[in-house]
Amino acid sequence: MSLFGRASVASLRHIKLRGAHADKGSFFQQGHNTPKGQLFGESPLKPGEKRHWESWEGPWYFTFGAAAAILFFGLKARPDSSLTHWADKEAEKRVESALSS
Repeated sequence: MSLFGRASVASLRHIKLRGAHADKGSFFQQGHNTPKGQLFGESPLKPGEKRHWESWEGPWYFTFGAAAAILFFGLKARPDSSLTHWADKEAEKRVESALSS
């Protein structure tokens, strides 16, 4: 058997062994990841109980809200640099210069 033939057989054996280990079981094994019907793994709150924010939620909401506001107002206030706007101004200048000559 050639060197390439032996290498391909060895690599196929290696791929088979990587898929599932006998002691841990496969990821796709039945019952490995059974859904419990809870969003993000949070248990339902008792009546009258409030959900408390995690430590990262306040800064995350603030940062994305501020970024959205900056983008909204910043994009609204940018100068008009479109080609058609420039062409309209240039055409007006040329028409005025042609009429004044």
